Amino acid sequence: MTAHPKNIDIAEVVRHDIAHHFHPFTDHKAFHAAGGPRVMTHADGVWIWDASGNKLLDGMAGLWCVNVGYGRKELAEAAYRQMLDLPYYNTFFKTTTVPATELAAKISSVMPERFKQIFFTNSGSEANDTIVRFVRHYWKLKGKPYRQHFIARHRGYHGSTMVAANLGGFAGMHGQMGTPFAGFHHVQQPHWFDFGGDKTPEEFGLEAAADLERKILEVGPDNVAAFIGEPIQGAAGVIIPPSTYWPEVQKICRKYGILIISDEVICGFGRTGNWWGFQAMGFEPDIVPMAKGLSSGYLPIGAVAIADHLIKDFFELGGEFYHGMTYAGHPAACAVALKNIEIIQSEKLVERAFEIGPYFKEALGRLKDHPLVGEVRSMGLIGAIELTCNKKTRKRFREPGRVGTMCRDHSFKQGLIMRACWDTMVLSPPLVISKKEIDELARFAKLALDATLADVKSELE
Repeated sequence: MTAHPKNIDIAEVVRHDIAHHFHPFTDHKAFHAAGGPRVMTHADGVWIWDASGNKLLDGMAGLWCVNVGYGRKELAEAAYRQMLDLPYYNTFFKTTTVPATELAAKISSVMPERFKQIFFTNSGSEANDTIVRFVRHYWKLKGKPYRQHFIARHRGYHGSTMVAANLGGFAGMHGQMGTPFAGFHHVQQPHWFDFGGDKTPEEFGLEAAADLERKILEVGPDNVAAFIGEPIQGAAGVIIPPSTYWPEVQKICRKYGILIISDEVICGFGRTGNWWGFQAMGFEPDIVPMAKGLSSGYLPIGAVAIADHLIKDFFELGGEFYHGMTYAGHPAACAVALKNIEIIQSEKLVERAFEIGPYFKEALGRLKDHPLVGEVRSMGLIGAIELTCNKKTRKRFREPGRVGTMCRDHSFKQGLIMRACWDTMVLSPPLVISKKEIDELARFAKLALDATLADVKSELE
C-alpha cells in the first residue's frame, strides 16, 4: 500500500486541526509555532504513511497497542458484521450481548485458572479507576474500611483520568491537576540505570523492593489496600526491573496482606513474549487491568480481571456495585477484541514474540557502542535505548528530555517512529514485525542517533 486510500485535501485538514482540534499531551504553543500536525493517512503491517507520502516504520505500534499490525481486514469485518446485527446495547440491568459474554470467557481462557470474572471498561484509565473503586469497596465489605491507601511507583503510568493520574507517579501530571487526592503514595521505581549506582542489578532490585516495605510501614500495614505496578514500566522509559524485584515485592505484599495489581495495559497480550507481563516477571497478582493489545487498538476497549478469592467475597458480602460506563462491553468493540485474540492465538504471536525477542535484543545491542548510548535493554518486543553524555558514569544531559526530543525528531526524518520518554528512546513494534524489518528499525535508529550526536557532540564528557 503506497497511495492515499482516498483523495484528501491535506492543507484543509491541517487548517481544521489547528482551528478546532485540542490535542492531548501537547505543548500547544510549540505545536502551533511548528505549523500544526503531521497527518497520518494509511497503514499496513508495521508501516504507516503520512500525507506527504513518507513511509515510516511504526516502532511504537501506535501507542504500544497495534499488536497484530495494521490493515487487518478480519477486524474491520468483525466490527461491520456486529454493527449490522446489534450496533449497541449496554450491559447494565442484568443484560448482556453475545460478544461481551464471549469475550469475557475468551480473556479468562488465556489467563491463569483463578481469573474467571472480567469487568469491561473503555480504556486502561477507566480500568484503573474501576480498580480503585472495587478494592476500596472490597475492604469495606471485609470489615476493614481503613484499608483505603494505594501504593504505586514514581513514574508509574496508570492513565490520565483524575483517579488514574493520582494513582500514577508522574509529577508533571500531579502538578497540573491541583489538590492531590488522599490515599495515593509512591515509591522508588526499579530503574537501575538511573539509581543503581555501583550496586549490581540484583542488589538494586532488592533495595527498590525494600522501599515498598518502608512505605507500607510508614502508612501503616492495616491501612494499605493494594500495591499497583506495571510489570515493565512503559511510559517511564521501558524500565525492566531486575530479576530480584518482583518476587521480593510479592513476598512483602503477602506478608502484610496487601493486594497486588499488575497493570497489563502495555505488557498484556504478548508484548513480553508471554501472554502477561506478570508471567515474564515471575509474580502472581490478584487483579489485572488491561487494554491496548486487547483489540490491538482497532476499537477502544479495556477490562479488569479479578481473582476468584476476591470475587467470592465480593459476591457473597456485597450488594449493588455502583459503577459502570455507558459503552463498557460495547458489542462492536468486543467483537473486534474477540477476533483480535483469535488472530494472536492462530498466528501464535505470543510465541513469536518470545522467539524473535532475542533477535530484537541483538539488533538493539548493535547500538550499545554508540557514543550517546548508555544502555540498551529489551524483553520480547519492548525495548529502550538510554541516552547519556557520559557512558562510564551514566550521567544524563542537562534539561531532561531535550536530547530525547531531538532524537525522536531525527528518527521521524529517518523513517522510524521512536518515542522519547525524557532522554530514553523506547520501542514496542507490532508483534508481526519480521527480522528484516527489525534490521531496518535498528538501522533507522542508528541514523537518528548519529544525527543527534552531531547536534550535541560538544556536550559529551
